[in-house]
Amino acid sequence: MSRNQEDIANQLAGNQAGVAELRSRLLFVLFALLVYRIGTHIPVPGIDPGQLQALFNQNQGGILELFNMFSGGAWERMSILALGVIPYITASIIMNLLTMMWPQFQQWRKEGESGRRKITKATRYLTLGIAFIQGTSLAVTLGNQGLAFDPGPSFLFVAGLTLVTGSIFMMWLGEQITERGVGNGISLLIFSGIVSGFPAAIGQMFEAARLGNINIIALLAMAALAVGVVWFVVRVERGQRRITVNYAKRQQGRRMVQAQSSHLPLKINMAGVIPAIFASSLLLAPASMASWFGSNPGMGVLQQVALVLSPGQPLYIMMFAAGIIFFSFFYTAIMFDPKDVADNLKRQGAYVPGIRPGAQTSKYIDDVITRLTVFGAAYVTLVCLLPEFMVVFFDTSFQLGGTAVLIVVVVAMDFMAQVQSHLMSSQYAKLMEKSKLQNYGKRR
Repeated sequence: MSRNQEDIANQLAGNQAGVAELRSRLLFVLFALLVYRIGTHIPVPGIDPGQLQALFNQNQGGILELFNMFSGGAWERMSILALGVIPYITASIIMNLLTMMWPQFQQWRKEGESGRRKITKATRYLTLGIAFIQGTSLAVTLGNQGLAFDPGPSFLFVAGLTLVTGSIFMMWLGEQITERGVGNGISLLIFSGIVSGFPAAIGQMFEAARLGNINIIALLAMAALAVGVVWFVVRVERGQRRITVNYAKRQQGRRMVQAQSSHLPLKINMAGVIPAIFASSLLLAPASMASWFGSNPGMGVLQQVALVLSPGQPLYIMMFAAGIIFFSFFYTAIMFDPKDVADNLKRQGAYVPGIRPGAQTSKYIDDVITRLTVFGAAYVTLVCLLPEFMVVFFDTSFQLGGTAVLIVVVVAMDFMAQVQSHLMSSQYAKLMEKSKLQNYGKRR
């Protein structure tokens, strides 16, 4: 066999190995999502399905429907996974805030992998505490609302334990998808839950158009708007602001490396879909607690709080927009540090044309990031508030709104990027292995 044929055979073998590994990872993701979807159809023991359906029919378009969207229909069936990943997301928000303010957590963040494990462990314990509070509160509410066949102590214990266990299982399943799949485990679980409700929502729209409840022109306008939103999201998520970076002439060993020019790519929306998820989850927590406890005697004030925090209300819209803007800046500040980037460029002998290395470079990058984040926050807010306008102008389902579309499109794009990254890394590893073997033979 000639040398070229051997190279081609080795390359094909490397590609096949990379494809086989990627196939096993994708199959694991598919199996995990299948387990999740099966779990959303297993109801909590002792729940009366007739009373539960009547409650949802009375509260269409409210906070329950928003919960149902994020849980993939688990709330409508009051399944064992009804709490979903909301306790984990709430715990992650609290841990991110503590990482910014608490010295001990700041030190953990600087410790690298060991510090990340400590933060992950603390997040798990905090998730357990939040899930226990929410699961117990939900079990008590289910009993008080007459949704249980026998709302006694045994039901409260079994229902509370089931809901807490389901939430912890969702956290574990998301971590397994991240480690053994292709990453973004929690986002993929939310993605699959939202997508599972799209066929039913689209079917309801067509049925409403057939019955004459929705004008056919309005239906076509909504379809065109949905396509336009998807196009707009893809264009913005693909957009970059490239900062030119020049590398000075330097000597490496006996060889002189000529000056080079590159660029520092900065995404327009660096926070991705995190602001929308965090803002929604943060609003769901007080609204859900007020809704659950507001049904008790003497708690009418909480019922009013739950009403003003329902989707479509002015206070909800303002708080939702404020939350998206806050988390856009907050998450970008956590994930991207201009000072570290400027220090790395200075150590590598690189500089931004017209900007002095060091503090001025850090300030320049920070200004660019701030301007990008302002536009990115406005873009995410605009897309996520589309459901409110759709409810007002088209009288359609909340589930077809901008928040769901944003999450679905961004997570799908990240998923494809992760798949391509795994393929590239496997090919690179095979190339390095081949190069080491060839050099070893030459040295001998």
